This record gives sequence, C-alpha cells and structure tokens, in this order.
Amino acid sequence: MKWARVFLACLALAACKQEAVGSSERCGAVDAGTPVDPTLLAFLSRARAAHHIADEREAAGDLAAAVAPLASLTAGPLPHDGQSLAPEVREVLADTRARLADLRSRQGAFELAIADAHAGLELASEPNYFRGHLLETEGLVEERQAKALEPKDPSAAAGARARAIGLLEQAMAVQAGVIASAAPGGSSAPNPGASAAPSPAKAPATP
Repeated sequence: MKWARVFLACLALAACKQEAVGSSERCGAVDAGTPVDPTLLAFLSRARAAHHIADEREAAGDLAAAVAPLASLTAGPLPHDGQSLAPEVREVLADTRARLADLRSRQGAFELAIADAHAGLELASEPNYFRGHLLETEGLVEERQAKALEPKDPSAAAGARARAIGLLEQAMAVQAGVIASAAPGGSSAPNPGASAAPSPAKAPATP
C-alpha cells in the first residue's frame, strides 16, 4: 500500500527558522526569501527518500525490506532546535513510527510494533493528528494480535481485542478534538483524557 506523505512536502516549504508562527505564514516566509535551515531540509529529504524506498519494497511484497529504511531513519542523525527536536522532526518521526508499527504487525512482530507505537506516542505528546494516528495504528496492531492469538489462546485474544477497542476510542477522541479546535470558534483545549497514552506493553526497544 502506498503511504501518502503530503505533509513532508509542506514541511519542506515550512523549514525556515520560526517563532511560533502558523505553517501558512512559514511557507509564505520561505517564498519571500527567508533563510531555511539546511539541516532540517536534509532530514526531510532523507525522510522522503526512506518512505519512497519503503513504498517500493512494500509494493513488491517485501515487508521486512520495507522496514529497513524507516528503521534507519529513526536511528539516524536528527536535527535539533536548541536542546530539543524541532517540531517538524518530531512529527515526521512519529508518523514513521506509526508506519513501522503497521509493517511489523503485518509480519506478526507484535511486540516490536507496539514498542514502535509507544515510541511515537512519546514524540507526539500533544493531542494532534499524529497522536491520534498512532493510537489508531496501535489499535490495529492489537486487532491483528488478537486474530493471531485466537486459535491458541482465546483469553489472551480477548484481552488484545479489548485493548484494541480502547485504543481506537482514544484515537477517535483525539481526532474529534483536532477537528473541533479547527472549526470556527472552536476551542483548542483537548478533550479530557483524550491525549492519555495507553498503558505501555512490555516490548523490546526498537532501532
């Protein structure tokens, strides 16, 4: 399945030094000749390349090979904005972790997939699209795990299915808040409990 990465193109345009301005203003500033951060642009270019490689390998049916460039991206050098990761970098990494969780769970590597989802949730701590997408993805991972467990351990399968429903409900709440805050007169305040992360599952760290 091809994964749309439209936001990467927008982030590339928005990769100028910023002081709490909106993305449309940043894009306008870039068009007006505002200097961009070459390190951030290099990271975004690397991310686009990694996802394109993953697209091709996934289309060929080689999910293990599709994981490799994405894992390399998350483990590679990262540009920082002062002492922390730039917001654009956090969003790209969070989205990449969601894709890794999807690819690994489709291969039956459920613990690694859940670890990826949790790593992404640490990056997307605010109730935004990326957090909602990660919660949705982890819910789908738990659904797949439930199906795999059903023949041999119905009780464990039921637990995974319950976790899936809880995660998907959290995803719905987060995305509802995103939609509501974007509406005219909408409040930017998050839904109570909507951004709460699920209880971490024990899983090995991923690259």
